[in-house]
Amino acid sequence: MDKHAVVNGRGTLTVFEIYIKTTPERLWEAITDPEMRAKYSFGVQTTSDWKPGSGYESSVPGVIDIAAGENLEVDPPHRLVQSFNALWSDEVRAAPTSRVTWEIEPVGDSCQLTVTHDQLPDGANSELWGGWMMILSGLKTLVETGEALDTPGSLRYSGAAEWAG
Repeated sequence: MDKHAVVNGRGTLTVFEIYIKTTPERLWEAITDPEMRAKYSFGVQTTSDWKPGSGYESSVPGVIDIAAGENLEVDPPHRLVQSFNALWSDEVRAAPTSRVTWEIEPVGDSCQLTVTHDQLPDGANSELWGGWMMILSGLKTLVETGEALDTPGSLRYSGAAEWAG
């Protein structure tokens, strides 16, 4: 996985590129299906109707809210642009709204997935963007093998719903 971070006068920009052996349609499903997303995203579901201008919420229902925002652009199965408001702690909630762009480009029998998290303030808390490598590694593993990747954070909240009940 390739990662770039650039700091300029307009804030910090992080770009992650990964190749996944799948179709654009299957990759889009993995990004937008709440139950699939929970398998590679710290146990967190992301729910929305996936229409331009609609909202989305990322959470472990009844346990912790992670993020919320708006679907700014929705072009299945090629591009998803979302505003991003972090909610998991007071420190990240204080950060201004940033933006996450998912771009899927077919390459042979695979896809190049580029995730850009930009409009981050200069000196942004790394918690805002530091989980992307684990999330995207988990996404690649799930789509290619059907299995969950056991990383230090990938299953962080996976059992939280049972613990809260």
